[in-house]
Amino acid sequence: MKIVLFILGTLLLFLPLVTIAVRKLTGASARHALLGNVAMFFGLFVITSVLGLTGASAAGAETAAVAAADGLSVGLKYIGAGLAVGLSGIGGGIAVSSSASAALGAISENDSMFGKSLIFVGLAEGVALYGLIIALVLLFVS
Repeated sequence: MKIVLFILGTLLLFLPLVTIAVRKLTGASARHALLGNVAMFFGLFVITSVLGLTGASAAGAETAAVAAADGLSVGLKYIGAGLAVGLSGIGGGIAVSSSASAALGAISENDSMFGKSLIFVGLAEGVALYGLIIALVLLFVS
């Protein structure tokens, strides 16, 4: 069962690359590739959630209640880590896009603003790093 889920997850992970390659060869619109990518992401999300929430990864002589509680905590831990990295990456990308464009505009007008603008862009990138640190703490410290 684990092998089937591993193969299915791998296919769902690499199928958007196939749709992108087909789009380049046929010249189809990017809308289908985007919809396929979103569908594969949520498919993988559902598979990992079900696997983590049902306790299918727990083995041994534990009772069903203990295994279900352990599976639930492990599943929610992985979901929390994924959300921390994903949402902080999106927020960091939005922050860097606005601050970097403003920094380039300021540098083009006044060359002495390079150091100050670099600090603001670096602070915006720190948001994504904080999300990664929180995810690593969730996964490895418990």
